Amino acid sequence: MATKILRLDTSVFSEHGSSTRLNQALTEKLQQVYGEVEVRHRDLAREPLPHFSADVIGALQAQAQDRTAAQIQLKTLADELIEELLAADILVVAAPMYNFGIPSTLKAWIDYVARAGVTFRYTSNGPEGLVRGKTLYIVTTRGGIHKDQQSDSEIPFLHTYFRFLGITDIRTLYAEGLGMAQKDEQFTAALASIEGLVAA
Repeated sequence: MATKILRLDTSVFSEHGSSTRLNQALTEKLQQVYGEVEVRHRDLAREPLPHFSADVIGALQAQAQDRTAAQIQLKTLADELIEELLAADILVVAAPMYNFGIPSTLKAWIDYVARAGVTFRYTSNGPEGLVRGKTLYIVTTRGGIHKDQQSDSEIPFLHTYFRFLGITDIRTLYAEGLGMAQKDEQFTAALASIEGLVAA
């Protein structure tokens, strides 16, 4: 049975972005390791999702027979995104740091796939994630150096979010200093670290 990979790219530079290039290299390495794979690829910069809004919530909460054509379209999109997530064995998520946070396109995806009763639920013992048994790779690129610093609010947020959904095997690839003098060396080092990250 093929290993299913869900790949999300979010760089505003699309295929030319550093995070996209690293995401591509990481996906290729996973294909080498797992052999038969199926890759579902979403470039959220080229095809951004509608931002989460009251209209989306209304579409999700409306009775099927009462939904308008626009609500049906939003509900179908939201269901499709969750189905892709639940079907995947491996997630490969590009998360370049923009202004100390994640791209807004990635935040939109995050808002769509967090649905009570489907990807998580509340119990008498607190919230319980329902997205289990998956490996998550986060590829983060930054112009400066932020890892383990107070300025890095991005990775702690992503780890908290995905653990909330039930994913515990989280592996993070950092490519930092890409706006500094040694950016080529930093990018090359990030590429070289992919093999060890996959083998971990």
